[in-house]
Amino acid sequence: MITVLDQNFSQLNIFIEGLKPSQLFILVDEHTHEYCLPALLGNLETEIPFEIIEIEAGEELKTIETATQLWEILSEFKADRKSLMINLGGGVITDLGGFVASTYKRGIKFINLPTTLLGMCDASIGGKTGIDHQFLKNVIGTFAEPEQIFVYPDFLLTLPFEELRSGFAEMLKHGLIADGKHWSDLISIEHLTPEDIFQFIETSMKIKQKVVEMDFREQNIRKTLNFGHTIGHALESLFLQRNQQIPHGEAVALGMICETRLSFLENLISEETSNEIIRNIRKFYPYIPIYSFATADIIGLMKNDKKNTDGNISFSLINKIGSCKFDCSVPEQNIVSTLDFYQNLA
Repeated sequence: MITVLDQNFSQLNIFIEGLKPSQLFILVDEHTHEYCLPALLGNLETEIPFEIIEIEAGEELKTIETATQLWEILSEFKADRKSLMINLGGGVITDLGGFVASTYKRGIKFINLPTTLLGMCDASIGGKTGIDHQFLKNVIGTFAEPEQIFVYPDFLLTLPFEELRSGFAEMLKHGLIADGKHWSDLISIEHLTPEDIFQFIETSMKIKQKVVEMDFREQNIRKTLNFGHTIGHALESLFLQRNQQIPHGEAVALGMICETRLSFLENLISEETSNEIIRNIRKFYPYIPIYSFATADIIGLMKNDKKNTDGNISFSLINKIGSCKFDCSVPEQNIVSTLDFYQNLA
């Protein structure tokens, strides 16, 4: 499922040859078109006809309107059910491209070639596709596995620091919920550079892949991957409503700080452990002011989270470093206390 590419992309060429698709469609955004597509095209060895489809970059483009445009483009090029889509980009491209591929003519095959750390360690893995609707993240989507995920670590060299830091949050999450050693290795990194992160990427990817394989449809243990996301997604959505988009990983880091504190308030971890985790997350991530958002609005968005049942906010909370519980219902006053705690960290 996950293949680390060599410099000439030979594994990708062999894989495409084995699939024998009728056409290739390479989905990119303006950034991956400029910085990543040349490496792919320079190593792509196939006589299969292909088309490059470019969209603008940004979470705000992950909408039904963009999906409709992509369906129309596939139709114009007479894409059939033997076509193959290559999603070359970060989380927006793999989420959106997977959604479009999985719904066009009831599903065409697709592969993910993530170009960001977030895409490599999180978005491209697990078969979740999706688009946003009315500022609710990924509220419309499908479960659809890519045929394969190909990782080319050198793509990380094209990223601005903020994008690298954004993806690193998901790696920290994997350590906190499932692998204490991975967490310890990651927090020992002094400077977030591609060279320092390279050696830990495959471990992080395998942690997520293992969880997904145990629970593809997110009925139980896969819910642990939502740690940091219940609060993080709500705040990310509120910023998006104001056209003040924040990086997904920074929202997750904020969410992990809050939900670590919530784990303490629910007596799952000690205050000492909570403070240690929060201190290490804050080493890497800037404080994000949230005082302008009403607590009721934040909680209101959490209540609309697609992971909830019966109107109850469902959290995944850690019970020790490297372990996580799911389906945790908590008193609303603890959520309020947690948000107050975060604001007082300024």
